[in-house]
Amino acid sequence: MKRIKDKLERRNRRKKHIRKNLKGTSACPRMTVYRSNKKMYIQVIDDDKGVTILSASSIEKDLKDLKNCVGDAEKLGEVIGDRLKKKKIKRIVFDRNGYKYHGIIKAIADGTRKKGIEF
Repeated sequence: MKRIKDKLERRNRRKKHIRKNLKGTSACPRMTVYRSNKKMYIQVIDDDKGVTILSASSIEKDLKDLKNCVGDAEKLGEVIGDRLKKKKIKRIVFDRNGYKYHGIIKAIADGTRKKGIEF
């Protein structure tokens, strides 16, 4: 149990270190990623107002069949890219939320970039 707590504590420390340099505005919001063992969640946040502009996750009705793997993470990134285009947002700040930029997190970012969103 201590090992799991230590792992979460290290991720939270990395998260704080990353977040002190990132800030989303209404022109360039912050896209944050969270993943559990079964699901993936993405939020686009305006930190000036403190509101979530839009979100996508693998618990939505039409995205329920997405699993927590690289291929499906890229599809989820494309979904959030489409939603950002509908809101006419072309540029975002990517917050990896303490995770390594590898695997699922990288696939989400690549899927969003495919839709023409700049980081």
